Amino acid sequence: MNEQTHLLVGQVVTTHGIRGEVRVYPHTDFPEVRFAQGSRLLLTHPDLREPLPLTVEKSRPHKRVVIVKFREWDDINQAEPYKGGKLVVERADAVDLDEGEFYFHEIIGCRVVTTEGRHIGTVREILQLPANDVWVVAPSDGGKDILIPYIDDVVKEVDPESKQVVIQWMEGLA
Repeated sequence: MNEQTHLLVGQVVTTHGIRGEVRVYPHTDFPEVRFAQGSRLLLTHPDLREPLPLTVEKSRPHKRVVIVKFREWDDINQAEPYKGGKLVVERADAVDLDEGEFYFHEIIGCRVVTTEGRHIGTVREILQLPANDVWVVAPSDGGKDILIPYIDDVVKEVDPESKQVVIQWMEGLA
């Protein structure tokens, strides 16, 4: 499995109950699509040579995770070995985006510069918070991470092709 052919949509955090359900931390803006009944996902895990195909039997949101029951697992003992595993889909199964929308993998790794041209750092992670997403930027000077709210007042331009994000610097971002 590689990032060129697959998209990460979630990570198995732990088991939930004794009937084979798992808690999945979603890495997608489309959990209602990815974890819908009948959805096919591939599980990758260090203990697996090949991705394991799984089918969503049912799911429900629970706090910051999604509780997922896969058809292939009927008890906790079947799910337990795969804690920490990553759930992926074929890149060909990507959800079509509207103008101005981006996948996380397109943003992570982008250079962040200010409207004045000052290089800030590189997007390391995206946090999905209730109010808005927050982009965690690893600063080029090696200092403390910078949190950039993904709002129109701050993020002015996103160009996944050139791997660059332009922001309007505001006091309090550092």
